[in-house]
Amino acid sequence: MRPKAIGLLSGGLDSVLAIRLVVDQGVEVVALNIVLPFVGSRSERAEPAAEWLGVRLVKMEVGHDYIEVLRNPRYGYGKGFNPCIDCRVYMLGLARRLMEQEGADFVVTGDVLKQRPKSQTQDALNIEDKCSGLKGLIVRPLSAKCLPRTVPELEGILDRDRFLGLCGKNRKPQLELAAELGLTEYGTPAGGCPLTNREFAIKARTLFSCGQDISVNDLALLRHGRHFYAGGAHIIVGKSQQENRSLLALKEPDGDVELRVPDVGSPVTILRGAVTAGTLVAAARLTAVYSDSMSDEVVEVRYSGCGLEGSIVVEQSAGEQAYAARLRPASETTLSSLR
Repeated sequence: MRPKAIGLLSGGLDSVLAIRLVVDQGVEVVALNIVLPFVGSRSERAEPAAEWLGVRLVKMEVGHDYIEVLRNPRYGYGKGFNPCIDCRVYMLGLARRLMEQEGADFVVTGDVLKQRPKSQTQDALNIEDKCSGLKGLIVRPLSAKCLPRTVPELEGILDRDRFLGLCGKNRKPQLELAAELGLTEYGTPAGGCPLTNREFAIKARTLFSCGQDISVNDLALLRHGRHFYAGGAHIIVGKSQQENRSLLALKEPDGDVELRVPDVGSPVTILRGAVTAGTLVAAARLTAVYSDSMSDEVVEVRYSGCGLEGSIVVEQSAGEQAYAARLRPASETTLSSLR
């Protein structure tokens, strides 16, 4: 029977090359793309990559249990809010589940030894193998010659000599292999997780510090708009028409209030969490601050949702900018104790 594998496919170059090296050995590969709520276009890269590879693609969204990975990672955070090892263990757990469902024999990843300081050291890879329940069953074709032999190699399913021995951050070997294989379109390295970005990490830490009942949708909202917190409410103000559309797509029909300034260019503002007279006024004032209203006195802001509908007239003055600043997320220094 033809051997079968699950290949983690982000759409980045490393994952594509790793799967290709296994496919070229006659293995049937089912590509698994894990969709993270705070990652946008990267997931879209998986589809053309799977088509180029000639493999079936399965997309799987993370569940509510992923929130606990972010909140309390066993192996800690990197420089930002990135629990790389725990996140990797979580993803490999999803791959293991699909492997069992598909009757596959092993898992393939695009890991390169020592390419990333947190999740691709030898110790980190050992932890990931053990904690995922896949010890000996995770094949890393790009660095195979630098790593212990896996079960598929020991059993003769895979020829180790046809794999590579890459180690470190040098991308030249991958680029040369891509050219050799005729792969001309691929994403940038998939290591640019938003959680490693300083500004995004502050947003994420603030979200977790301000509330216990966090949803996957809350994480998705972090990608868009300006974020403020007041009186138990999370207020998100769009920065552009595209962000307005994104916020509306993520709006919870039964739990969010939407605010806009009528008849002028206005952000979409989403009020989530504690909807009170105070938080509604705070959201209205922020909406007015970032609208195109030229009024020096008062601005009408309309709101709807969560069983409410109406309008609020708020003052518009130079002091409103200072008000907005006071409601912004705390600084990284203030939140350092939460890491």
